[in-house]
Amino acid sequence: VAMKILTISDEACPALWDYYMPGRLDEYDLIISCGDLSSKYLSFLVTMAKCPVLYVHGNHDTSYDRTPPEGCDCIDDALVVYNGIRILGLGGCLRYHPGDHQYTERQMARRIAKLHWKIRRLGGIDIVVTHAPPMDVGDDEDPAHQGFEAFLELIELYKPKYLLHGHVHPEYNPYTGQKPVRELEYKGTKVINVYERFVLDLPDVEVPDKHKGQIIWKTKHKD
Repeated sequence: VAMKILTISDEACPALWDYYMPGRLDEYDLIISCGDLSSKYLSFLVTMAKCPVLYVHGNHDTSYDRTPPEGCDCIDDALVVYNGIRILGLGGCLRYHPGDHQYTERQMARRIAKLHWKIRRLGGIDIVVTHAPPMDVGDDEDPAHQGFEAFLELIELYKPKYLLHGHVHPEYNPYTGQKPVRELEYKGTKVINVYERFVLDLPDVEVPDKHKGQIIWKTKHKD
């Protein structure tokens, strides 16, 4: 089963929002949001697409509690299987001032620890969906855009094929004056900054019979 996944984050793509044309989303098998996007935008995409929209919270998605993206599935602190692809969601960013969807390193490590047995039950992870990047792998030096060390440990332990994140905008790098690199690699995992949009083409993967179909198993924890 080959899959084409539209990944989005931080800024609405004009071609998919202001200047949308019917049929532009037909080629995608799944849409994943890495956070900081209007709930109206996500609701629009799931209405126009022929596939599910999965999302995690960005640190600016505080309005989701009142007006969540209609028709979309939140995968924060959840492990889901979609057409055989195992996807783990861990939204939010490193805490830099009081606010929702911000976590200390210790808090993020605790979130991951609560999911260990579920990851082992499924035999691993294929894609990790986050808002913030891992520490020193696509992050910035300012306090608001530093990455999580806990994500490095997660990669080292489970070796997912991909980690998808947003949070780091092209204009957020005053230190180099350059745009962030879209694709990096850490310990064999591709770390991709999906800012605005990035299309991920997954090659054919062998899907066990029990994993065929739509989202077949979803669970999440609450503190």
